[in-house]
Amino acid sequence: MAATHKSTKKRSAPSQSGPKPKKVHLEKENSKSDKKRSRPITKPVVAQSSGSDSESDSENGLDEADEAFDETDDFDVGEGAEQEMEVDKKPETKVKDPNGIYPRCWICMNNRLINQLTAARESHKAQKALQEQRRASKPHSSLLASAKKVWSLARQKTIPTSERQKHVKELMDVIRGKVSDIVFKHDASRIVQTAVKYGGQKERDEIASELKGRYRELAQNKYSKFLVTKLIRLCPSHRTSILMEFRDHVLRMLLHRESSSVLADAFELYANAYERSILLREFYGKEASLFTMTTGTEEEKERAKKGLTGILEGSDNERRKRIMNAVKENLTTIFNNSDKGAVTHAIVHRALWEYLTAIDTLPDEAEQEKYRREIFDSSQDVLAEMVHTKDGSRVVRYFVAQGSAKDRKQILKVLKPHIERMCLDDEAQLVLFTCLDVIDDTKLLAKSVVAPIATTAQKLYSTPQGRRSLLYLILPRSRRHFTPAQIALLAETDEIRSRTSKKDVKSREEEVRRAASEDLIAWVEKEGASLIKEPAGALVVAEVMLYAEGDKTKATEAILKSLASTTSAADSPHPIDLPPTSRMYKTLLQGGHFNHSTSTVERVPSSSWDSASFATQFLQIVGKESTVAMGKGNGAFVVAELCEALVRGEQEEGRQTLKKWFGEDVRKEIEGSDVKGKNVLLEKLAAL
Repeated sequence: MAATHKSTKKRSAPSQSGPKPKKVHLEKENSKSDKKRSRPITKPVVAQSSGSDSESDSENGLDEADEAFDETDDFDVGEGAEQEMEVDKKPETKVKDPNGIYPRCWICMNNRLINQLTAARESHKAQKALQEQRRASKPHSSLLASAKKVWSLARQKTIPTSERQKHVKELMDVIRGKVSDIVFKHDASRIVQTAVKYGGQKERDEIASELKGRYRELAQNKYSKFLVTKLIRLCPSHRTSILMEFRDHVLRMLLHRESSSVLADAFELYANAYERSILLREFYGKEASLFTMTTGTEEEKERAKKGLTGILEGSDNERRKRIMNAVKENLTTIFNNSDKGAVTHAIVHRALWEYLTAIDTLPDEAEQEKYRREIFDSSQDVLAEMVHTKDGSRVVRYFVAQGSAKDRKQILKVLKPHIERMCLDDEAQLVLFTCLDVIDDTKLLAKSVVAPIATTAQKLYSTPQGRRSLLYLILPRSRRHFTPAQIALLAETDEIRSRTSKKDVKSREEEVRRAASEDLIAWVEKEGASLIKEPAGALVVAEVMLYAEGDKTKATEAILKSLASTTSAADSPHPIDLPPTSRMYKTLLQGGHFNHSTSTVERVPSSSWDSASFATQFLQIVGKESTVAMGKGNGAFVVAELCEALVRGEQEEGRQTLKKWFGEDVRKEIEGSDVKGKNVLLEKLAAL
């Protein structure tokens, strides 16, 4: 009886063949996973993703001189590199039978086969000689040949650190002084990446110094762009100088196919506040770039960290307008070229957020509305491309809060196809929560936001982000499920909501809860038996049963039938033996959650959840045998709460039934056992 005794599953005996041999210690090259850029919710999820957007772990071979180096490598190469690496290779042509038919004699046929093989072998040798000749005629051919030999040794994954460092030093001796000449070649770029990845800080800084002055050109090359990202990440002392080379070219690079990802990684993952200001400066227009913050003093660095606000400090009205118009034009250029992909990058979202913040500082409200309307009209079709970053999420939430009913309807139309993906993203889901907080048209809200979330509950509940999305429908901004930081972020739009929304906050929350309740209760009714056996499922089920509105009779039956069995399989313990499930039943029986700060139970209104009725159903569905077994085992606290619920609800018939089930002999057995909670249970049984 699983409900009575704890599982006593024995461990398997150790092997008699002696201890297992220790594994050879190898260097852990990537013990810490690299940071990755946030992925737009509009892009499909890749089943097996390795590396960031700018890095692909492709297994690309080099040309025939590199045939021996056949192990996989995790360096970045551009699209189509595999075809370009296999240069001058042509498919071998079959030697046709001159007679066009098979010879009748087997000896003749064998001779012809030998002739064909000989001809193919000679043709292959001729092709290989021609390939070697072509390769030797290329610049730096001998250097690359020498570098590849050392590179094949340095890039091996199964060698110790000391041996790898020896090979890296040999590789540096080969390429030193020639890095800028060979780095644009697809195979040589991988060689330099090996030196950067496995070399020490001295080797990395040496390569970074040698490439100084060519970083913009490198970032725009489909092979060497990955090397630039690695140097930005691994050479912090050179990072500012590298980003300074991008200054005055940022907008053009953002719209460039290759360099766009380099800027995105640098801004979102590696740059500090001042380095980000270097990349953002071009958004402010030529006037701001030429006449502000050009000397790099400490005072100007602190001012640069303020972004557009720092640029506008002390400016007269005309200069302020010129800078604001420049920012608007540059952002509009990005939005009008959304196919280039720059609109998904955090640097664009930061510039847009700074622009919206600057709009609120304008003294004239009519002018504020004009600027706000212009930037919204130019960006409304690409808002779904922004919600995955912190600044992008703030921008969309700002538009939702500030917008009219027509604007909000347009925003929901853009976001609706991506609701499920937004629910699973930390930043994007805040946009949905703000929509639930500020939109007055709850019928539109129920159709566009609430229904897509509630009907996909089975896909969402297993992740923290998905659970928050479900729980916000019935428990918005609950401190039990949302951190103070998340609540503070959502509260940023409260002041705007007080001016732009007409409906009372409480009534809006009740209408949203009512719209979500039917689907959530139906979900518990259908999947409740399996949900309660998982910690995440038990947590969500408890909140749905306590706070959702509607008929929960069938849902209650679904979660109680699992307790009716007194036996369980070895791989499937009884629900009462699972701590999260046991706590769920206890919470439902006590009618709310226990508050540790006040040491009291915060019971929900009886109109939402009647714990006494649940206790009565508990007796009817679970039955005597299972209830008594729980009282003798791991369910003592649950049965104690069952007694309390019957007493509190004045369920006289239920009290007498439970009192009869736990007679004197059963109580003595419980008293003589060592189960947890026996004293509490005996006290509650005495009060029946």
